[in-house]
Amino acid sequence: MNPAGFWIRLGANLLDGIIMSLPLAIISYLILGESDTWFTTLGTYLYFILLPVFWVGYTVGKKILGIRIVNLDETDVSLWTMIKRQLIANIFYILTLGIGVIISAVMVGIREDKRAIHDFIAGTYVTFHPPWQK
Repeated sequence: MNPAGFWIRLGANLLDGIIMSLPLAIISYLILGESDTWFTTLGTYLYFILLPVFWVGYTVGKKILGIRIVNLDETDVSLWTMIKRQLIANIFYILTLGIGVIISAVMVGIREDKRAIHDFIAGTYVTFHPPWQK
């Protein structure tokens, strides 16, 4: 187990935001006249739920930085796992008015296993195997 820490996970999320959210916002603006619509929300959820299922735990940002979502037994994530990790966890974060997000960030920063609330909900962790270190 080589868990990925706070900064590398934040970096991957920022890369994913640039790679996925920006094009979705532009397409949404061109089609619907607004950049933040149901289209961008749906596209973002589909990206973060489906891509790790089809690409063995990676999103584009995670792949670039060498981190991967895996189950606790280090097997590949399933569709149900990613639904729990994204949808159910986001519902929890909304219900806690964002406090859960802050707690998750602290957990990733200080816990030895670097697991956040959404990792506990889904039974996952994020492993770090940088491509530049073979």
